[in-house]
Amino acid sequence: MEKFTLEVPSEVINAMRLPPSEMEKELRKELALALYQRGVLSLGKARVLAQMTRWEFEELLGQRKVIRHYTGVDLEEDIRYALGHQ
Repeated sequence: MEKFTLEVPSEVINAMRLPPSEMEKELRKELALALYQRGVLSLGKARVLAQMTRWEFEELLGQRKVIRHYTGVDLEEDIRYALGHQ
């Protein structure tokens, strides 16, 4: 697996109003949402980045009122999921 490390300046970390145990989780969610909204990541890849299930990520999209991009790839993924869970 290829990894990418993002360094966050300590002044930004110190300014975040979150418990240290929640920082990585929240930053992952925010980055995933932003990249999905811009069309840089698909729903599937954004939810992987956010470390959420598909349904958790879709619920988050709804809470944030992010318009969902539903592509042919998403449709194929839904069909495969449905066929595998009959």
